[in-house]
Amino acid sequence: MSHNVPNRNWSYPTAIKFGVGRIAELAEHCQSVGLKKPLLVTDKALASLPITAAALDGLAAAGLGRAVFSEVDPNPNEKNMMDGIAVYKAGGHDGVICFGGGSALDLGKMIALMAGQRADLSVWDLEDVDDWYTRADASKIAPIIAVPTTAGTGSEVGRAGVLTNATTHKKKIIFHPKLMPAVTICDPALTVGMPKFITAGTGMDALAHCLEAYCSPFYHPMSQGIALEGMRLVFENLPKVYANPGDLDARAHMMSAAAMGAVAFQKGLGAIHSLSHPIGAVYGTHHGTTNAVVMPMVLDYNRAAIEDRINAAAAYLGIKGGFDGFRAAVMDLRATLGIPANLTAMGVEASRLDELTDMALEDPSCGGNPITMTRENTRALFAACM
Repeated sequence: MSHNVPNRNWSYPTAIKFGVGRIAELAEHCQSVGLKKPLLVTDKALASLPITAAALDGLAAAGLGRAVFSEVDPNPNEKNMMDGIAVYKAGGHDGVICFGGGSALDLGKMIALMAGQRADLSVWDLEDVDDWYTRADASKIAPIIAVPTTAGTGSEVGRAGVLTNATTHKKKIIFHPKLMPAVTICDPALTVGMPKFITAGTGMDALAHCLEAYCSPFYHPMSQGIALEGMRLVFENLPKVYANPGDLDARAHMMSAAAMGAVAFQKGLGAIHSLSHPIGAVYGTHHGTTNAVVMPMVLDYNRAAIEDRINAAAAYLGIKGGFDGFRAAVMDLRATLGIPANLTAMGVEASRLDELTDMALEDPSCGGNPITMTRENTRALFAACM
């Protein structure tokens, strides 16, 4: 019998403890996966905040210590990783609590992945290419507990982390199935203290994940449905949390949308991410904000391939006017959130567009774009974003 159904490998997320106040269960979940001496990895900004102190107090009260590593750059690199591994080994730790935004989650995963590996294995040998992950000794990967404090990256339900090469400034996706956190605590109360521009940028990252997954040509109906509902949650709730940071209901919906975006993007990402990764690596811009800047231009670029699909999404989202209405809704959301108008406003220089184009075409997100990305059309897309 002939058929057109492709073979696909699907993976669905981990145990998620979702709800306001559930950070109080952190020590209990550490113990449930056998941790006696976890290292909490967070970023510099969070390290001194009350939510972090409260989490550490809970660990200490349960006899699990209060060890912290917070030397994490906004786009974490292998130097941060090596520093974290040194602290992990010196402290005799047996697992990692990733506590924070995407940077802390990704770096914590890298520490858990690499701390026990043999000395001659480089983290770059584990890039998300073919079956490279099998080069690692899976039995030496430490257990991970993820506690997101932003609603954006979705790294808390993913099997990968993004690491920037400090020398080449290229972002690489490092993958291993055992990077999936054993337990994830999604406590919307932890996201209330985010600065407004981080609420905006991380929320737009979640939208970009859902939008690109939804438009990706690959076969994954489960992710397709999750992406659609994730977009609805962002359009309805991101303006609410931006206007009223203490709105816990809307914060909870954004936290769901973030996790949903990362589950959905198993189906693929596209040009939004392949443009924003090199810009973030070269200019140090906020990833989600950069996604938001290029989103309307990428919609235009892909229009011929996605118009029918976006018309269907607009209908579900209650947006009138099909594709044009959807694009206008993205522009309205960007205006509400104070997103820069274009890449020039973010400091990107026209003189570097050829270099950025080369980097974009090397980015693995290219493969999921509905229209094949070439040197010519990608250079033109960058120019349109200026």
